[in-house]
Amino acid sequence: MDFRTIVKIAQADFAIEPFEQMLFVGSCFADSIGKRFQEERFRVTVNPFGVMYNPVSILHTIERVGDGQTRWRVAVLTLGTNHVYVEKATGEVVDNCGKRPAHLFEERELTVGECVENLSRAIDILRERDGVEKVIVTVSPIRYAKYGFHGSQLSKAVLLLATDELARKYPDVVTYFPAYEIVNDELRDYRFYAPDMLHPSEQAVEYIWERLSNTYFSAKTRHFIEEYHPIKAALAHRPFHPESAEYQQFLAQTNEKLEVLMRKYGE
Repeated sequence: MDFRTIVKIAQADFAIEPFEQMLFVGSCFADSIGKRFQEERFRVTVNPFGVMYNPVSILHTIERVGDGQTRWRVAVLTLGTNHVYVEKATGEVVDNCGKRPAHLFEERELTVGECVENLSRAIDILRERDGVEKVIVTVSPIRYAKYGFHGSQLSKAVLLLATDELARKYPDVVTYFPAYEIVNDELRDYRFYAPDMLHPSEQAVEYIWERLSNTYFSAKTRHFIEEYHPIKAALAHRPFHPESAEYQQFLAQTNEKLEVLMRKYGE
């Protein structure tokens, strides 16, 4: 008997290679996954102007981040909410209220159409200015208790509908990765949540990483990570006497192994 439902994910029509240049923009879930890519030696940029939860703020980051020189082949956009804060004096959506008084802002919700419009503009900029070929879009599984759990589900529903429209609009560019569904439909147990019972636990993030790897990584990338992990563990080792000649020799030998491995895989 099988006591859980597995979210089926189709194999992507492209592969992420070792040391791939990637851009991550979005919620704190983008931070978690993006940092994991950094740890595995991918050349990634993660939320350069801070965490961005909604499609308008994601667009703002993408408008600011590009310099026409940096080239990302793959971008990952993680949507957290459709709620935005509008500055009453200007009518503009702000990315951060900057600890200013709440009465200066009005909270409202983006429609599905507005989400699609802003994300489409972001994707067009990434393709035309930065050379992005593929965009992975995902909805953060983190629930927003402050909206009430029904309100949180409604917010996620808007984002899910928007990502579906994006995938239909850009069939050769946009791919949807079901992180939201994995946590809510596959990992349906509180042991997969952090102590706040809202954020995914480290174990859940690790499982999502595994599913993402199987979906997008090339065989070459998986082989590199497998060979890199012993070196990564060695470099993370904290000795009692870091100044000792023995440890310095160990460190030099480990770094030499890393250089050999990087050259082997084309870095």
